[in-house]
Amino acid sequence: MPAITPLLIAQLVIIVVVFHALLLSAAAMVWVERRLAAALQQRLGPIRVGWQGLLQPFADVIKLMFKEELRPKAADALLFALAPVISATCAFAAFAVVPFGGETTLFGLLPEGMRLQVADVNVAALVIFAIASMSVYGIVLAGWSSNSKYSLIGGLRSSAQMISYELSYGMALVSVLLVGNSLSLTDIVNGQAGAWFGVIPKWFVFLQPLGFLIYMTAGVAETNRAPFDFPEAEQELVAGYHTEYSSMSFAMFPSRST
Repeated sequence: MPAITPLLIAQLVIIVVVFHALLLSAAAMVWVERRLAAALQQRLGPIRVGWQGLLQPFADVIKLMFKEELRPKAADALLFALAPVISATCAFAAFAVVPFGGETTLFGLLPEGMRLQVADVNVAALVIFAIASMSVYGIVLAGWSSNSKYSLIGGLRSSAQMISYELSYGMALVSVLLVGNSLSLTDIVNGQAGAWFGVIPKWFVFLQPLGFLIYMTAGVAETNRAPFDFPEAEQELVAGYHTEYSSMSFAMFPSRST
């Protein structure tokens, strides 16, 4: 058993902070998306819960927490419960290798410097690729274990779309790896420090603008968000691979909660 040191405690705190920051950012993005969609469609959107509807995502989570957990009678109980866990775990685990800041001693509280990062991996880009590929299993299992034709077709559509767009965003990311000359996200971030002519930031987006556009487009398609929400096809499939899910099992699918 490892000794409990200030550095270990700080690392545990960082893990907890990053996890809750991701949850809060997901709630914030839900609010932004709903308000933006409402503005584009000339309607109000959420405005009643909290100032300008800011607390509406939290109200939705509380509502889902108290809803009954339903499962189809003919569904595979184990895989049906495991599918949303796989999806949520992959979504959060991918951020473990993302650097959020430089080395710090937390105002002198730590005897040595510590990076604001859950895990400093020198092949972080490959780790993200691997975890992103694993998330497909959660979608496929959700569609198949529900024993519903709508969920199955939605799961197949979604997995096919995610796999097909992996090549696009993978090649776009390779262009950044070549420019940064490293697989470490820390090295890639440090490589973008400074500015050209003292004005233009040395961001790789200016060196690879086409790769950036491809990556952003493929990222939206990977999460099955509009306008790439064909796997749901509500007119045909009711809701897609998560048709039979309810309560917090439904909320655990990141593509639906963010």
